[in-house]
Amino acid sequence: MSKLNAFLQRDISVLGRQKQKKLSLVRQRKVIELFNNLFASGFHLGEIVDFLKRSQLLADQYTQVLSDGLLAGKPFSSLLGDLRFSDAVVTQVALAEVHGNTSLSLSHIQSYLENVSKVRKKLIEVATYPIILLAFLLLIMLGLKNYLLPQLEEGNVATILIQHLPTIFLSFCGLFFLAVLGGLIWYHRTNKIKAFSRLVALPFFGKLIQTYLTAYYAREWGSLIGQGLDMPQIVGLMQDQKSQLFREIGEDLERSLSDGYSFHSHIQTYGFFKRELSLMIEYGQVKSKLGSELSVYATECWEEFFTRVNRAMQLIQPLVFLFVALMVVLIYAAMLLPIYQNMEL
Repeated sequence: MSKLNAFLQRDISVLGRQKQKKLSLVRQRKVIELFNNLFASGFHLGEIVDFLKRSQLLADQYTQVLSDGLLAGKPFSSLLGDLRFSDAVVTQVALAEVHGNTSLSLSHIQSYLENVSKVRKKLIEVATYPIILLAFLLLIMLGLKNYLLPQLEEGNVATILIQHLPTIFLSFCGLFFLAVLGGLIWYHRTNKIKAFSRLVALPFFGKLIQTYLTAYYAREWGSLIGQGLDMPQIVGLMQDQKSQLFREIGEDLERSLSDGYSFHSHIQTYGFFKRELSLMIEYGQVKSKLGSELSVYATECWEEFFTRVNRAMQLIQPLVFLFVALMVVLIYAAMLLPIYQNMEL
């Protein structure tokens, strides 16, 4: 009863603000670009929020969230978290607040969000037409099953397959949905180091995950090391971040370093990082240029990641069209084979 009374006594306006919609990727990139440009022009955080509110470049519900966060004394990274930016973006900004190179980090985030937005737009363009074709094909098969095929006296392989294909297709979609749902539940309940160590074993997707994580962590470690932070400081910072994987790696690294293991040797034990990462760390430590080496390597990994994603996008549509073509051939076979059989008789 006390919890109910406390809930009823809460400010209704606060409840409304908690339900604000998540910014789209395009809007997120625009917000990051605005903050980056205004920071570079000498504005401080309070002036930027006031500017966004007066200029209406950001909706009132979002500027109100920023204003409330400022009044509560929250840092910039927490404000982005309140705007429901991803944990990866919030963590990058939080680390930038430590190493001081916020402008560079915002530029990286802006570039990353722009690339992700392009990939998502490309995926929608590639997938929309095939999905429409599959929907029409499914309707045609259902029509054949219910109206045409029952009139055919003799069945053949194509006829039998088309009779059962709608059921098979819908069953496959249902199983796929259940598999994805089960995977999400398993991911949220599992230790993230173990989860990603298993996810990188997946065909095709595993390589993408490995490249993404390698690029992300190489860039963040490179920025921190380049600003003069030593490993104990970096490990301590990692444990305070919003990303669960970031925190778990920080805790694991702290234990390994206290046991006398070197940074590069322990990184090699993580299967979700590329093997070259540990070699780059070892080489950079020898040359005393670890920060710059990791930053350069991270740039190459990001290029590789988005190149792989774009190649994958180019493969999806031809594969779906091939499947649709095979189904059309089966439909014609189901209709024409019985006719040819009757002509022979």
